[in-house]
Amino acid sequence: MQTIEVKSGKHSDMIDITAAVRRTVPVGMNGICHIFCKHTTAGLTINENADPAVCADIQTALAQLVPWSQTFSRHFEGNSAAHLKSSMMGFSQTVPVKNGALVLGTWQGIYFCEFDGPRSRSVTVQFIAEVE
Repeated sequence: MQTIEVKSGKHSDMIDITAAVRRTVPVGMNGICHIFCKHTTAGLTINENADPAVCADIQTALAQLVPWSQTFSRHFEGNSAAHLKSSMMGFSQTVPVKNGALVLGTWQGIYFCEFDGPRSRSVTVQFIAEVE
């Protein structure tokens, strides 16, 4: 198991962590890579990494669905919007690994989604090898 450190620079941010995850893949491994976010106001997603407008559109849509200005009466920290968005995105992703390489589509990237930043965060990466 390995940890990737992530620093967000904005309140809401999508940070491409694909290269960092790739660096953790064991040489020649076949199996799966499980990526887990340990934070309740952040999440993970896999989406297009060729056009930054996609991330901007995702953030805009989430802001419209769950506006930060919305008042939620029960959570005392005032960041319920971040908790809701992280639950919508999810806390983990699983990617196949073949011959020591992540099996992602041509345009796919792994994104850490910050909803209550800026902050220093961490993501746990674990590999499960294929049994031969």
